[in-house]
Amino acid sequence: MFLLEMKLYHKLLLYKNKFLEPYVRFLFRFLNIIMTLSSLLLIGAVVYEHGFKLDNEDIEYLNKIFRFVWIFFLVELTAHLIFEFKEAKIKYKKWTWILSALLYLTLIPVIFHRPEHPGFVLEFWLFLDNHTFKTLLLLIFAFLNISYGLTRMLGKRTNPSLILAVSFLSIIIIGAGLLLLPLSIQEGVKVAWIDALFTSTSAVCVTGLTTVNVATTFTPMGLTIIILLIQIGGVGVMTLTSFFAMFFMGNTTLYNQLVVRDMISSTSLGSLFSTLIYILVFTLFIETIGMLSIWLSIHGTMSMSLKEEFAFSAFHSISAFCNAGFSTLPDNLGQPVLMTKHNWFFNIISVLIILGGIGFPILVNFKDVIMHHLKHWWKIISTFKYHKYQHQHLYSLNTKIVLVTTFLLLVIGTGLIALFEWNASFAGMSVGDKWTQAFFNAVCPRTAGFNSVDLTAFTMQSVLVYIFLMWIGGAAQSTAGGIKVNAFAVVFMNMISVIRGSSKVQVFKREISQDSIRRSSVTVVFSLTILFISVFFISIWQPEMSIVSIVFECVSALATVGSSLNTTPFLVDNSKLLICLLMFVGRVGLITLMLGIIKQKKKARFSYPKDDIIIN
Repeated sequence: MFLLEMKLYHKLLLYKNKFLEPYVRFLFRFLNIIMTLSSLLLIGAVVYEHGFKLDNEDIEYLNKIFRFVWIFFLVELTAHLIFEFKEAKIKYKKWTWILSALLYLTLIPVIFHRPEHPGFVLEFWLFLDNHTFKTLLLLIFAFLNISYGLTRMLGKRTNPSLILAVSFLSIIIIGAGLLLLPLSIQEGVKVAWIDALFTSTSAVCVTGLTTVNVATTFTPMGLTIIILLIQIGGVGVMTLTSFFAMFFMGNTTLYNQLVVRDMISSTSLGSLFSTLIYILVFTLFIETIGMLSIWLSIHGTMSMSLKEEFAFSAFHSISAFCNAGFSTLPDNLGQPVLMTKHNWFFNIISVLIILGGIGFPILVNFKDVIMHHLKHWWKIISTFKYHKYQHQHLYSLNTKIVLVTTFLLLVIGTGLIALFEWNASFAGMSVGDKWTQAFFNAVCPRTAGFNSVDLTAFTMQSVLVYIFLMWIGGAAQSTAGGIKVNAFAVVFMNMISVIRGSSKVQVFKREISQDSIRRSSVTVVFSLTILFISVFFISIWQPEMSIVSIVFECVSALATVGSSLNTTPFLVDNSKLLICLLMFVGRVGLITLMLGIIKQKKKARFSYPKDDIIIN
C-alpha cells in the first residue's frame, strides 16, 4: 500500500513526468510573459509616480499596481522554487537567493501586526514595510527579468546585431518619454516631442547635439535622466544587461556566451564575466577619479554650493568619459569663469575623453600589462633575486595601432589648430591658455562635443581639420564614434602597401588579416556614402544653410561628436529626424546595423575563377 501511494505521489507532483512536463512548460511560458508585462507595468508606474504631480486617486491607483506586481512576483518565484528547485540550486547565484529571501521577508508586515514596543523588531518591521524599499526590490527583479530575457533572445540565435540596434532604439524612445515628464522640464518651458526625441537620441548615442538649451530647459530630474541615458549609451545596453543577467543568474547558453564575448571583445569564455566586471569597474573608477579631479579644479571658483559643485563634477566626468559632450552650463564650457585660470579643468576633461575614446579592450590590456609587471617585481622582492623579463608580446596589435594613431592625430591636430587659431579665435589669451585650448579642441573632435571657443569664429582651415578629426573619431569598442582610428589606420596602411607594391599589409612585425582590411574599407565607403546622402537631402530641405555647416552637422552626428557651427537649433523637423538617424547609425555602428538588417549569405562551398578589374 505504501509503495502504491509513493508511485501516485511521484506521478502527480514530479513535473518531469512525461504527462505533466508539457503543462508545466506551458505554465512557465505563460508566467514569463506575464512577468515581462508586470515588469514593464512596474517601471511605468514608478515613472508616473516620480514624473507627475499626484492626487489621492492617483496614489491609490498606483498602490494597487504595486500590490499586484508584488503578489505576482511572489507567485512566480514560488512556482520556480517548487517545480525547478534542483535547477535553481545550480543556476541561481548567491545574490539571487538573497533577493529572493528579501522578497519573502516583505510578507512579514502583511502576516504580523506592527509591534507595539519600540526597538529593533519595530525598526525591522518598518524597514520591510517601507514603500521605497519594496519598490526598489521589485525594480531589481523587473530589470533582472528584462535583462535575462534579452540574454535568452541571444541564446535562441536571434540576430545579435538586430538585438543591439533594437535595444538602443528602445532606450532612446523610453528616454524621450522620460524627458517629456512635467517634473523633467522647467516650469513655463515647453518641449516638443521631436526635441525630446532628439535630446534622448543624442544622450544615448553619446553625441551632445541639442536643439534646446539643456541647462535652462530641464530640471535636476531631467538632467539626471540625461546623464543616466549617457551612462547607458556609453557603456552599452547589452554590456549592462549581460552583466546584470550573468551576475544574478550565471551563464546561460553557450551560444549566448559566444555572442556576448564577441560584443565585448573578451579573449575567452572563461574570462567573459571578469571582462564585463572590468568594463564596469574601469568605467566607475575613471569617472570617480575624474569627478574628484574636476571638483578640486573648480572648488570655490564658480559661485556654487558644495552639493552643486559635486553634481557639476559628476555630470561632466560621466559626460567626458562617455564622450557625450553634454554640459549643465548654458554656453557649454565656454563660460568666461572657466576660460581663465582653469587649464587644469580642461586638461582633466581632455584626459577623460581620451580614456573613454581608446576603448575598453585597450584598458583591459593596460590592466594585464600592469599586473604582469607587478608580478615580476613581487617575484624579485619575495625571492631576493633578480629575474630577467621573459620576452612577451604584452601589448596586442590592436592596442599598438590605436595608441600610435591616436597620439599622431592628437599631436597633428593640436599643432594645426594652434597654428591657424593662434592670432584668430585664441587672440588675447596667454601662451599657456592657447596651447591648452588647442589641445582641448584637438581632443574634442574625438567625438566628445564639448566646446570652449565658438566654432563659428574658427578659420576655415581649422573647421576642415575639425571635420577630418570628427570623421575618424575614437577607437573601436569604446564610447567614441566615427569610422574609428582602427579602420582609418588599416585603410591608410593598406594604401601604403599598395603604393609600395606589397601584397600584404604588415605592421609591428604582424600581418593584418584580409577580413580586417575588408571591414575597414567597407566602413569608410559606408560612412562617405551616408554622409553624401544626408548632406544632399538637408541641402534640399534647408537651402539657406551653407554646405560647410551642413557637412559639419552631418559628420558631427554620424561620428557622435556633438559639435556644431550653431546649426542644430535651426534645423527643421525633417532635418532633425535625419540627424537623429545619423546619431543612431553612428552609435550602433555601420557594419553592425547592416548585419542586423541584411540577411546573411551562407558560405559557398565553391569559388568562381578569379579575374582582374582595370584600376588606375
